[in-house]
Amino acid sequence: MAKKSFHAEAELASLAREFRTKTGRSKAAVGRELGVTRASMQDAEEHPERNMTSLRRRIIEACSPYRVEGPFYRLVRK
Repeated sequence: MAKKSFHAEAELASLAREFRTKTGRSKAAVGRELGVTRASMQDAEEHPERNMTSLRRRIIEACSPYRVEGPFYRLVRK
């Protein structure tokens, strides 16, 4: 993960993908855990232009040791 503590909203998509892949879990598996479809997971991770901030935050929190605080999206160790 990047060393900076503040991230732009558009960066959350790549962070969500990075943290999920590091866990070794599939989009479908994390989607089931979060109660969303695999298609929603795909949109959240692959399309930063779409407004999926809430889901991206949930993915990051489920797949990393961080809590996401907004609106500046600072990652804070849990």
